[in-house]
Amino acid sequence: MNPSARLQATLELLSEIDATPRPADALVSAYFRARRYLGSKDRAAIAERLYDILRHHARLNWWLDYKTAVKDKGADVPYSSRLRLLAYLVLVEKVPPEEIKILFSGGKFAPPSLEEDEIKLIRKLVTHTLLHPGMPEEVQGECPAWAAESLKRRFGRDFMHEMAALLQPAPLDLRVNPLKATRDAMLAELKKLGLKVKAGRLSPFSIRVDERPSLSALPMLKNGAVEIQDEGSQLVAMLVDAKPGQRVVDFCAGAGGKTLAIAVAMQNKGRIIACDVLAGRLKRSTERFRRAGLHNIEVRPLTSEHDPWVKKHKAGFDRVLVDAPCSGTGTWRRNPDARWHSLGPGIEKLLGLQAEILSSAARLVKPGGRLVYATCSLLPEENENQIEAFLAAHPDFRLVPYKETLKDVPSAHENYLALTTARHHTDGFFAAAMERKTMPPE
Repeated sequence: MNPSARLQATLELLSEIDATPRPADALVSAYFRARRYLGSKDRAAIAERLYDILRHHARLNWWLDYKTAVKDKGADVPYSSRLRLLAYLVLVEKVPPEEIKILFSGGKFAPPSLEEDEIKLIRKLVTHTLLHPGMPEEVQGECPAWAAESLKRRFGRDFMHEMAALLQPAPLDLRVNPLKATRDAMLAELKKLGLKVKAGRLSPFSIRVDERPSLSALPMLKNGAVEIQDEGSQLVAMLVDAKPGQRVVDFCAGAGGKTLAIAVAMQNKGRIIACDVLAGRLKRSTERFRRAGLHNIEVRPLTSEHDPWVKKHKAGFDRVLVDAPCSGTGTWRRNPDARWHSLGPGIEKLLGLQAEILSSAARLVKPGGRLVYATCSLLPEENENQIEAFLAAHPDFRLVPYKETLKDVPSAHENYLALTTARHHTDGFFAAAMERKTMPPE
């Protein structure tokens, strides 16, 4: 593809993301699947530019507000994808106006020619840099209004430092499956493939890949020797502290990433039940389980958090993980579109749902068993506040300080596992472990 064709593809994807209530990564995958004629370099260039534009969403809109005299609009106003692309080319990539005119030639596979108003906008922007003294902190940090107050309270003077870390592209983290390989062996194999890799800093099973290889070219992914999993997510699974022979429930299993890590910790002995209300995701996860050589996992779809199966198996499990649905603020570097496009319940509904799920799943834990609540959120409302409210309402549980399990892992909180991108170089995660002291009330 020539540069103009790549720009047109980026423009098409931006427009689709604006118009479609689906995650950007799913739309990008579908777009490329429908255009298999695109080469790997073209795909990489288009995706890299697209995600960088998404990471500059608020700042680009601020400049469009400022230079187009549009009043009473906030940083998350969806200007046309074309205007945002033009602002990005000028302010971020520093493409000269004359070159932009050539790229927007109106020719075959190229974006339509520039209109007079667009040429005027380019001329207004060309003398500026991306950041402006008049930009509020939340705009500079690409933080949406609904999350800004809570995150500023949590991070205080470190707010901008944490937001800056979430603007960097996420690395590729792998988790070694010790049932099939060792980390040293996998590091050696990956280096033979010409990849820049290093051992993870926090998880003994983690490998960080400092580039974006074609995943189809990694044989260890195909045979289950490694799985893709952020290092922070690996630590959450380790906090469950599952032992061989135990009975375990992953209550919100999703695609099964943490289920896999827990099953491996159990050495294929005992039973882990992967539950979720999204039966399709659970069904797709079974191939991952098979590939990893695991046969101690049972998949069970639930109708809701109050499915009759929960009551039937009251106090029947040694470990229960609740990886609750959340705002996903800790994954913004991976999913920059999630800052601006709400694809699920709003924060207020999420808070109620999280409390309901945690309370219901807690019934499954037997005396002496462990309940772990986790999110990929940075908001205290979804994390510490939920645990404090749960323990106040459930005196039959006690908090287990995370250090009792993860002795060598630093945390942003004394008792909970609290990971942030700036401090730990992982996605943002929260996890709290609790132990049931007595039988649950009738």
